[in-house]
Amino acid sequence: MKRKMGALVAAMALLALAAGMAGAENKKGNPVVVLETSKGVIEVELNEGKAPISSANFLSYVDSKFFDGLIFHRVIPDFMIQGGGFTPDMAQKSGKPPIENEAGNGLTNDKYTIAMARTNVVNSATSQFFINTKDNTFLNQRDKTPQGFGYAVFGKVVKGQEVVDAIGKVKTTTKNGFADVPVETVTIVKAYRKDAAAAKK
Repeated sequence: MKRKMGALVAAMALLALAAGMAGAENKKGNPVVVLETSKGVIEVELNEGKAPISSANFLSYVDSKFFDGLIFHRVIPDFMIQGGGFTPDMAQKSGKPPIENEAGNGLTNDKYTIAMARTNVVNSATSQFFINTKDNTFLNQRDKTPQGFGYAVFGKVVKGQEVVDAIGKVKTTTKNGFADVPVETVTIVKAYRKDAAAAKK
């Protein structure tokens, strides 16, 4: 009987410890990045658990203020809005070395998710990102070939979905040889971590 009671107490202690650890994890939560744009504010929650490389890469650009003053340079209705690489005069800003493509992380290109933009080369993503304005299942990983590797999702919009919608509906033109450029410049005024902004208050 004493052995059974001892085992029960030990099991309860383990459960309490696990619950405490889970509580600590939930309290910490995922980082949230605020994108203050000329169309309004967008808040993006990053998924560090499933996309650690992409999340760390995005945060490094945020923390260095790389995105401040850049634009959403490519907008395609009912598809996505893309930014993080060009100035208002369509000059490309040099980023850091490319990162590994995490498209196989289980996150899918659903409406309002954020993913890494890249060239046809699988591991070519640097600073540019896009926000899906509809479910784009064809961007998900189908296989490990260059054609089917997919685009890595690393977070989702948790506030400001109406701002994303507004950007997705702007009129576009061709500028400096680039198609789908907004006629009216949509600027990322500044990007920063939400917790960092709260700490300053």
